[in-house]
Amino acid sequence: MSDEENTSGRPDVSTTLARRLIESQFPQWAGLPLEPVLPGGSDHAIFRLGRDLSVRLPRHAGAISQAEKEYRWLPRLAPHLPLAVPEPVGVGRPDFGYPWPWAVSRWLDGATATVEGLSECADTAIRLAGFLSALQRSLPEEMRRAEAHDGLDAPSLSQRDRSTRADIALTGDVFDAGAMTELWEAALEAPAWDREPVWFHGDFHTGNLLTVGGRLSAVIDFGGLGIGDPACDLIVAFTLMSAESRAVFRSELGVDEATWLRGRGWALSTGLNAYTSYAATHPRVAAQTTRQIVQALAG
Repeated sequence: MSDEENTSGRPDVSTTLARRLIESQFPQWAGLPLEPVLPGGSDHAIFRLGRDLSVRLPRHAGAISQAEKEYRWLPRLAPHLPLAVPEPVGVGRPDFGYPWPWAVSRWLDGATATVEGLSECADTAIRLAGFLSALQRSLPEEMRRAEAHDGLDAPSLSQRDRSTRADIALTGDVFDAGAMTELWEAALEAPAWDREPVWFHGDFHTGNLLTVGGRLSAVIDFGGLGIGDPACDLIVAFTLMSAESRAVFRSELGVDEATWLRGRGWALSTGLNAYTSYAATHPRVAAQTTRQIVQALAG
């Protein structure tokens, strides 16, 4: 078995492989130190390249569009956003047995946001609302005339119905199955987004926020970036915020009842998916997703 692949169908992304890819495709950076960032992410193996660059190689097929999507869109969006976002500088191609596009971006300093540090912070809630408002205003006029462009289609809650109901059944001994079913059905029945499509981040939760000096500094991981209903970005209100800061966030963002209800549905569904997939073996994920589910049920 090689360093680059295994029998699971997912490539083993080693530092040796990453170094070979860089030396072959970006020789201008071949001499820079390369260190893995641990524990990394579930979607990407991450390396720091020198002082100023990061390298991200997808771990599975579901993440393979991110490198090219960020390279195309983030330079256009970044000037309009009040928080830092990744600055792509190159997209690598498959080679040496590694099958997918991969990314080189400017390194963003910061620590991952935590509930302990920010959940009660009204300023954080205001800044997150400001970021989403700016993102939603950034859609060029020519893109407002079409709701889907090159992989930017908006997902829908209804596509998650079967899996979410299965997850509710699996977790009925941990959470209130009746309350989860009631919320889920209400979210599905809520009026759909009937305004112009807007940009959404698509994976807007605590793990994709960075802080410097305890203050929110950057938003990362735009693999879910798309155009349509922004309700999915309300997940952050249930992964990070307390009831009080959540109320500030909702007021600042001006979220109507139907969109808020759909956002609660997104938080419930994604929280259940992560809980059933990882909680048994990852205590940190179990704690985070338990909080997300409980907060979504609380509203």
